Amino acid sequence: MLKSKEDIVHLLKSDREVMEILKAVKALKLPDWWVCAGYIRAKIWDSLSRYDEPTRTGDVDVIYFDQNHLDEQIEKQLEEKLISLMPHIPWSVKNEARMHMVNQIPAYTSAEDAISKFPETVTALGLKLDEENEVVLAAPWGLTDVLKMEVNPTPYFLETKERMAIYEKRIREKDWTSIWSKVTVSDQR
Repeated sequence: MLKSKEDIVHLLKSDREVMEILKAVKALKLPDWWVCAGYIRAKIWDSLSRYDEPTRTGDVDVIYFDQNHLDEQIEKQLEEKLISLMPHIPWSVKNEARMHMVNQIPAYTSAEDAISKFPETVTALGLKLDEENEVVLAAPWGLTDVLKMEVNPTPYFLETKERMAIYEKRIREKDWTSIWSKVTVSDQR
């Protein structure tokens, strides 16, 4: 049973696909990179739900932070490189140094800052390999919610009605309770 950050890291380190994905992304030598969001959350929730087969999320989100190269075309080229390494993975690559322009919000200071501003605490997760190929887990809002399978908005999304509307729309569209029966969604209104 998963109870701690160490348990989660052990789970993810022992997953062959996770490690192949992390090694593929590390090979790109991107600055401040992370595999993040739903892919990581789903791995944790599948384990907590004791699913034998992995739940497929829409894509594998890869983020990085490079203020010197803001062209969206670079992200597409990086996706193509990842597809050539692992064609069966639905990759999505985003440079968080430019995403504030897309989302019309203040600039992020790093990829981890961007992760902290994802809509849900259970999705505000990142995973990468350090120089020694050790797994590093980022969880700016902690791991309690993901371990309890309780969906809450991040403090950033609680700040405005507009962001909360985005959060509530995502909750309806994602319908996580139909995939993982133990998931609960907190009422934050």
